[in-house]
Amino acid sequence: MLWPFSHFRKSRAPSRGTIEAIYGMIVTQAREPLFYQTLQVPDTVDGRFDMILLHLWIALSRLKQRDDKEFSQALFDHFCSDMDANLREMGVGDLTVPKRMHAFGEAFYGRSAAYDRALAEGREPLAKAIDRNIYNGRDIESARRLADYVAEAMAAPAGDDGATPAGGVRFPDLAQRT
Repeated sequence: MLWPFSHFRKSRAPSRGTIEAIYGMIVTQAREPLFYQTLQVPDTVDGRFDMILLHLWIALSRLKQRDDKEFSQALFDHFCSDMDANLREMGVGDLTVPKRMHAFGEAFYGRSAAYDRALAEGREPLAKAIDRNIYNGRDIESARRLADYVAEAMAAPAGDDGATPAGGVRFPDLAQRT
């Protein structure tokens, strides 16, 4: 027997393919060479990880604006699965993976809280948070340019309008900023 109120439920869970596509966009954008060449993001494992975290935070913030908790959780879970798989692929032992995953979680939540607070306060506080987390406090000018990019990404229209990928996540064209 079908439950009579099932049609009142919120939207169905996002498909695995949609989550993978959005996560793929995040990683692809985070690897954009212009971040490392023009905006001087350190081209290191840590620098690339920080850019993935920044773009994941942007995407999750956009989803939060739409109050799409299921989609957000599925995207975050996919990020965690990807990080776990990457650690194992790099040869990190089974006993060390949970510790590293815990550190990744702390990094994500710490940066997210800092970026959320800074974004609410304005562009310069956001630039300072980016400088601290991505540039290790050494390049406020590049951090300001990256903060401009983040502000543009956060201000892009939300919604599934055909021009915006599923989930309403869209990143600015970095080539136009150089």
